[in-house]
Amino acid sequence: MRVWHAMWLQRIDTTIAALQAREAEQEQGRKSWPQEPDGIVELGIGNGRPPIEVHVGGCYAAGKRRRPVPRDEARRLLTSGVRACTHCKPDTQLRID
Repeated sequence: MRVWHAMWLQRIDTTIAALQAREAEQEQGRKSWPQEPDGIVELGIGNGRPPIEVHVGGCYAAGKRRRPVPRDEARRLLTSGVRACTHCKPDTQLRID
């Protein structure tokens, strides 16, 4: 009976160690991700690729042709007439009326 209990305790300790190692790896991976940008500009097609829409940094509706922009540039683009995303509403977040 003692051998059986010792075997199960060893399995439990091994499982706990593996879970702790996996959590540490995941946390390390999260720390190495780049920070989310303040804003995203969705770019059009064609010569010069003009900006067509401004999004908040993590907006799911941003298209594939995009580039990150700082808060000041997102504000400048919105005030110059570039359309704001209707899903993430960057104009509301940046307090632009």
